[in-house]
Amino acid sequence: MTNIQARDIVENPQVAASSTLALVYYLENLGCLDAARVEAILGGALDHLQTPDQTIEANSHYQLWAYAEEASGDPAIGLHAGQVIDPERMGLVGHVFFNCDTLGEAVIQYVRLHRLINESVELTFEQTGDQALLTWQADTSGHYCRQDMDRTLAAALCRTRHFIHPDFAVDWVELAHPRPSYAGEYQRVMGCPASFDAPVTRVAFSSQYLSHPIPRRNPYVFSAVLKQVNSVLARMQTRRAFSRKVRRLISRQMATERIDADSLAKQCHMSRQTLYRRLKKEGLSFHDLVEQVRKDKAMRYVAADRYALGEIAFLLGFSELSAFSRAFKRWTGIAPAQFRAQHLERAP
Repeated sequence: MTNIQARDIVENPQVAASSTLALVYYLENLGCLDAARVEAILGGALDHLQTPDQTIEANSHYQLWAYAEEASGDPAIGLHAGQVIDPERMGLVGHVFFNCDTLGEAVIQYVRLHRLINESVELTFEQTGDQALLTWQADTSGHYCRQDMDRTLAAALCRTRHFIHPDFAVDWVELAHPRPSYAGEYQRVMGCPASFDAPVTRVAFSSQYLSHPIPRRNPYVFSAVLKQVNSVLARMQTRRAFSRKVRRLISRQMATERIDADSLAKQCHMSRQTLYRRLKKEGLSFHDLVEQVRKDKAMRYVAADRYALGEIAFLLGFSELSAFSRAFKRWTGIAPAQFRAQHLERAP
């Protein structure tokens, strides 16, 4: 996934535990669940996944998908797990979605609340002519998980057909990962052509479906669940607001002068100790935040092919190109010239 845009990126992003729990149940039903190994990956007891509003680190959730593919021997496990429909184990956002008045309203709520499902992936919605488009884009290339994206698409489609419109059809799907060995499964599950190595993951369907009413919706359930979900969303946005502010200050200051915690704290009208304490509440350190901003800007600049690599090194505060190249290879595993070449190959 190479289409990296300038936008707020959540540090230490979380995934709703209900998503992780669904995968655990799926492995248990297959008879290949190693509870001790799963708990080691997640860093906690499986019982904690059932706690309301519980979240899991996105990186741990993605590691669990890698284990699930290995344990099951099924490379298409994401598509197959997404076909399982279990209303009793559906997260809060799912209950909001299927109690809206129309599919169009449900899509709007789904997009608005998506960060409660996965903070590492941005979901957007648009209409072009007679088509509706949903687009998923990971905040960083490291947060793109093929199995989780497969499960997301399969679950969205299969649940829509089950709860809303049995004949719901998708026009086409584009996926931001290379063509896998099980490419034919997308046609079977989605019922439409699939293409791979796209800049982002997108699904297109007819706008006519948006006005379709949702059968068996319950306005009382909708009101109660939406109130709880909005409360959770408000807490999350408040919790992340300070680090986003500091991130923007770091980004603006990076190209003009040395990043200094004291000067950043002064701009926030607080002491350096208070700055550190506020960031610690969000699970962050000042050093890590500076490193993340520098990494994200580096990946955008290199992919854009607008500046020479030496200019990028200067813009990001590196003393010389070799120091920037070492840092970039530490962040991405490859040299900046190789990263740019790969991006330009895929750009058309």
